[in-house]
Amino acid sequence: MKKQLKILLAADSFFVLAAGLFGPIYAVYVQQIGGDLLTAGGAYSAFAFTSGILIYLIGKWEDHVKHLDKLLIASYALSCFGFVGYLLIQRPLHLFAVQIVFGIAGAINKPAYDALYSKYLAKTKAASQWGAWEGMVWISSAIGAVVGGYIAQIYGFRTLFTIMLGISIIGLIAVSFLVKKSK
Repeated sequence: MKKQLKILLAADSFFVLAAGLFGPIYAVYVQQIGGDLLTAGGAYSAFAFTSGILIYLIGKWEDHVKHLDKLLIASYALSCFGFVGYLLIQRPLHLFAVQIVFGIAGAINKPAYDALYSKYLAKTKAASQWGAWEGMVWISSAIGAVVGGYIAQIYGFRTLFTIMLGISIIGLIAVSFLVKKSK
């Protein structure tokens, strides 16, 4: 496996882990800030629509960009700001804004990530190397689900969000090595 692929896997594993810490307990948090299940669904929908609408447009633009690695770094940095946003939320409307930030970050990230990942695949090992990514996503999500529930239960959401931010910063640092490796 090429070093660039290992860097991409490592960086993404931190972001998947950070997000996975919150995923299963998201609705509980929404209730704590004064929302309900409709708020939880609506806020997630704001993320999904934002990402879904922008991903195609940004992907077409990224087809003409030479430095996808720098866009990937920008998307991870924007995600870090999203994690900061969780620390600042005081009411449901703020959650919608944070989800839109994550939607924009995802729309920048996914086409660039997939293009770079595909670029660095070994021609004869594409299936197993995509399998490595898929396995990483599920394992990181599983670990995040258990650990996130525990942290929120024992220490509260503020501590959880701080840890999520820290993990995402590690992912941002990891992906920055991609630029150094591609020079």
